[in-house]
Amino acid sequence: MQRYSPLLEELIQTGADFHRRGWSLGTSSNYSVVVERDPMVVLLTGSGHDKGRLRPQHFVLVDNHGTSLHPDFPKPSAETLLHVVLARSAGAGAVLHTHSVAATVLSSSLLPTGSLELEGYEMLKGLSGIATHDTRVSLPIFPNTQDMIALSGEVEDRLLDKETPLRHGFLLSGHGLYTWGADLAEARRQVEVLEFLFEVSLHQRLLFPNHSKV
Repeated sequence: MQRYSPLLEELIQTGADFHRRGWSLGTSSNYSVVVERDPMVVLLTGSGHDKGRLRPQHFVLVDNHGTSLHPDFPKPSAETLLHVVLARSAGAGAVLHTHSVAATVLSSSLLPTGSLELEGYEMLKGLSGIATHDTRVSLPIFPNTQDMIALSGEVEDRLLDKETPLRHGFLLSGHGLYTWGADLAEARRQVEVLEFLFEVSLHQRLLFPNHSKV
């Protein structure tokens, strides 16, 4: 793990920052960075660790199947397969999963619609590939499940769908956000932008329930 010390420090700082902002409280959330592509090796948070107090020993290296590469590593996150699928089929260099209040409430209440629609906000320009506020971003909402094989397969199918591919992220109902980027900095920016928009959307719905903009 010593060779990955700079990345570990970045991930530890990310956990502390997200904990402070209320996006990764307790042992919730998981983060990963791809450290090798051929063969694929992913540096991932282990299961059951407080994200505000991460240490180097709380991380694990996994392969393309989500299998730990050393018996002394901690148990990988239960959602490891989602990280592997996003690295493989979305080309993600880093994947971040958060559990904010806004994402939890919106993903639960909007599950019947299948997506959260975000439109017309200046902050949308912070998302990769978007150059104007005059755009509409649709974040799919998947039902939450403990069957990670089935869920990762469903997510991968959407990633490879040529008509409506997943682009910026997705939500798990009553759970939280998954987003990614070419590297950790881009993934962090995506989290910040989307979490801001989630709060806007939630406040909009609470204050103006009959005139919700998103």
